Amino acid sequence: MWTYFEPVHAVTYFHPRARAAYEAVGLRGYWRGYFAGRTAPLGAAEAPPVIAAFFSFAPPMVSRALPAIWQLATPQEALRARLTGAVQALAELTYELPEGHLAEAADLLERAASAAQTAGRVLGAANAALPVGEYPLARLWQAATTLRELRGDGHIAALVAAGLDPVETLAWRVAVDMSAQSLLGRGWSEEQWRAARERLTRRGWLAGDGTPTDTGRAGFRAIEDATDLAAEHPWRALGPDDTGRLRDLLEPMARACHGVIPPDSPIGLPALAT
Repeated sequence: MWTYFEPVHAVTYFHPRARAAYEAVGLRGYWRGYFAGRTAPLGAAEAPPVIAAFFSFAPPMVSRALPAIWQLATPQEALRARLTGAVQALAELTYELPEGHLAEAADLLERAASAAQTAGRVLGAANAALPVGEYPLARLWQAATTLRELRGDGHIAALVAAGLDPVETLAWRVAVDMSAQSLLGRGWSEEQWRAARERLTRRGWLAGDGTPTDTGRAGFRAIEDATDLAAEHPWRALGPDDTGRLRDLLEPMARACHGVIPPDSPIGLPALAT
């Protein structure tokens, strides 16, 4: 299900209308909009809790953005901008779908999101507590965002439990299936990247030539399995029939949204099956 609702959320990072909405409230530059939009559900947070919650960004990078961005836009303005931009993006991408299709998808996705367990999941809980949108696309995007942040919180918990730090996690993904260029913008120095690769080698996850080992693949598969297990509750609550129906409703939206997500996106979103 993540592969179907994540593209709906991800338009907020990549669609020109989403970028324009942030710029309209004074958040010029990609990272200002990113940090303001994702942090805003937490209120006017400073850097330390965001460094912890976002996990994969180098602390100096987060500290440059926070709390300075709140001098450009308040959290309330950032929330309005991110929802406005996302809804405008989705409206452009889904204009051929009937209103009833969008409304039914929003109803089902909201049901799944409302059933999610928020204990220990800070970003997910903060998004779940936001007011429900008035129109189907706003409701759809907010529910997708709540579910993806809840899943992300669970993924970070699994990484921490496995003993992986942020830069080790990024270095592992580069070794497996992501381009280094897509992740270099997260603020870590070349020395930190090198040290992380060395730690993964000592751990037995990378071979001497930097390629993944069977031990590493099995270890990370366990992390992914733990992430999926922690994210199952909304779909168990929704039930197999309604989950299947929701998947069918989301499928054309997800395909349309994939078109604005760069192939080397750091989200690591796989292509939908044809």
